[in-house]
Amino acid sequence: MHVLVAHASRHGSTTEVAARIAERLRELGHDATLRTARDRAPLDGHDLVVVGGSLYTGRWHADAQRFLRRHRGDLGRVPVAVFAMGPRRDDPDAWTAARDQLESALAKLAWLDPAAIAVFGGKDPKPKHGVVRDLRDWAAVDAWAESLVGGGPTTR
Repeated sequence: MHVLVAHASRHGSTTEVAARIAERLRELGHDATLRTARDRAPLDGHDLVVVGGSLYTGRWHADAQRFLRRHRGDLGRVPVAVFAMGPRRDDPDAWTAARDQLESALAKLAWLDPAAIAVFGGKDPKPKHGVVRDLRDWAAVDAWAESLVGGGPTTR
């Protein structure tokens, strides 16, 4: 399977998660290409497109949204999975708010019917009071990546 993993990141945390998804897919025997959502190259030849962006002040990264709009025609022919980097506070309200923010962004793209949606914990861009909060759960990222391709290696 040929998978494109496009990412939109302000401080790099989303890029790290996108790279992990691509790496896990490669470990499972798939061809995974990682690129920024600003990249305008065509989507030809991909069997799955994964698009990730960070959530800031209630909005999903504009570059992720632009990527989806720019490639709307191509994305109607291939499954699309989306993820967002969300809360940096581990409480139910923060997780619900992050999921609602992503759902709100996706609602503006009524033509898009994602095959999978995920919200992962975020990471502080800078230490606050000497501490960097990092709620990224790498096992959850790996499991989600595996779920996108059926969890196992490809047969070539």
